[in-house]
Amino acid sequence: EVQLQASGGGLVQAGGSLRLSCAASGFTFDDYTIGWFRQAPGKEREAVSYFSNTDGSTYYADSVKGRFTISSDNAKNLLYLQMNSLKPEDTAVYYCAIAEGRYYYIHLYPPSFDYWGQGTLVTVSS
Repeated sequence: EVQLQASGGGLVQAGGSLRLSCAASGFTFDDYTIGWFRQAPGKEREAVSYFSNTDGSTYYADSVKGRFTISSDNAKNLLYLQMNSLKPEDTAVYYCAIAEGRYYYIHLYPPSFDYWGQGTLVTVSS
């Protein structure tokens, strides 16, 4: 079965950095779009970044461009989100997710994500 386990969250001061990790099992990253979402208190869940292993297309939310970087170690089925220059508004529960099937041009055509991890809490203090 598909399982996703996010980790690496914690408390950090504004301007600091964290790296989130997502360990996946039950599938191979090569066949999917993989990504990160977040949900802040009182707000809707939003996409942070995702990457298509089909065509290499990548999406970043405008709010994180230049600060966050998505990467993966496909051989180990590990997904990462490097978060730099953190701001209080980055405070949220962060979820890793996958979209099964082959997707193209995902920066233009968002895929439908099918599986979700349990989330890891990131708190950024001012």
